[in-house]
Amino acid sequence: MSDSAYRDVALDALRRAARACGSVQRSLITADTLEKKDRSPVTVADFASQAIVCGALAEACPGEPVVAEEDAAELRAGEQAALLEKVRAHAAEAADAELDEQRVLAWIDHGGGDPGPAFWTLDPIDGTKGFLRGGQYAIALGRIEGGLVTRGALACPNLSLAGHAGVILWAERGGGTWAYPLADDAAPSRLSAGDLADPAAARFCESVESGHSDQGGSAAAAQRLGITQEPVRMDSQAKYAAVAAGDAQIYLRLPTDAGYREKIWDHAAGKLCVEEAGGRVTDVDGRELDFSRGATLQSNRGVVATNGPLHDRVLAALG
Repeated sequence: MSDSAYRDVALDALRRAARACGSVQRSLITADTLEKKDRSPVTVADFASQAIVCGALAEACPGEPVVAEEDAAELRAGEQAALLEKVRAHAAEAADAELDEQRVLAWIDHGGGDPGPAFWTLDPIDGTKGFLRGGQYAIALGRIEGGLVTRGALACPNLSLAGHAGVILWAERGGGTWAYPLADDAAPSRLSAGDLADPAAARFCESVESGHSDQGGSAAAAQRLGITQEPVRMDSQAKYAAVAAGDAQIYLRLPTDAGYREKIWDHAAGKLCVEEAGGRVTDVDGRELDFSRGATLQSNRGVVATNGPLHDRVLAALG
């Protein structure tokens, strides 16, 4: 496939997946579900989003594996018939297609492929708590070839960026990072992470949930760098989008557990979007992220993303 064909398939699939997620938010998330901490709406959206994106890839790129976060085993259990019907209905509406349950299940399970020389990786909803509370979440799709991320698409339905209320970032290795409006066909805007070199003027971006990153370590690094601004906290890979657009200059994902290794679908698309906007992404030891080791970043510890000029100073502050 040509570069433009890959882009068009990815943009269309993520727009449809975002449509399904929006439909779930409007119809299934209520004050009652939030009060009861009921996660069933995000389960429906996760499965519907994965079905749509994996189905599109299966049809457009047959034979290319997809490594995704979900599988359909839970939906095949007899007591989950009502849940499966909700997933099918939301996927069919967003895909604008007649879908039966077996096709939806097959599409979801298409995300259970094995990493090979070239494959896709998908997080159907990154930032589940953000999704539930109406904050930031992302649908993240990356293509990996020879251990390198070569294409990345990042749909952020609730992120205002480049004049758009809801965006899809698209990056190709060597082709820059572009912000497309989620809802229409307006022309995309090329993004730049900027050239800020004074760390004291930088803005941090980190996870809302303290369990996702060592926020104490981030605060200590900020103090060493002379940063006085409060961190920008948001869920999901929308943080990568903020760095790619120059709205923030530093995103830290510091390990809270020495043995934890990040999942590839949580970083592939965002990493390329930052790098193609002129930024830099490594682990906390300054090593390049290695996507050739399966579903996790086995060779890496944590993640550091910056606008580029600040990167070495940030790594030194973490040392």
